[in-house]
Amino acid sequence: MQVILKKDVQNIGEVGDLVNVKDGYARNYLIPNSLAEVATKGALAQRERNIARIKAKAEKLHQDALVAKEEIEKIGVISLSAKAGESGKLFGTITTKKLAEELLAKCGMEIDKKSIILDNPINHIGNFVMTIKLSSKVKAQLNVEVTASETIKEVFEEATEQEEA
Repeated sequence: MQVILKKDVQNIGEVGDLVNVKDGYARNYLIPNSLAEVATKGALAQRERNIARIKAKAEKLHQDALVAKEEIEKIGVISLSAKAGESGKLFGTITTKKLAEELLAKCGMEIDKKSIILDNPINHIGNFVMTIKLSSKVKAQLNVEVTASETIKEVFEEATEQEEA
């Protein structure tokens, strides 16, 4: 089925694109969620009339994303501290929500936590790289340094030694 995308859809296309997708995907997901419309003659004619406006809007979004990327990369490193054990393992993890809040505090830019991509979970002390997807074509990378705010002795090992005695 041919559809015209109303919004960017990951791995499918961008706003205004005419794409072929499976019928069920279009009927059950894209159309009910207002992500696409069926490519009828009227819709195609409307798309042609609006193509310049759509391209201008997409270009503005792209330029805004590039500016945001520069702002984010100016920060350089985000330093966070958390409670950790003697081995360097954190009690809990640093979540994308926490990273988004830290970005808001550092540069005043509100980033959706779903836009933050981590290669590995941040659950130990060290340096990490996070990728922030600002648009379908623009991604910013930022270093995250995690230090121990407080080192807590791991009592699990002591408890097992006492049980064995």
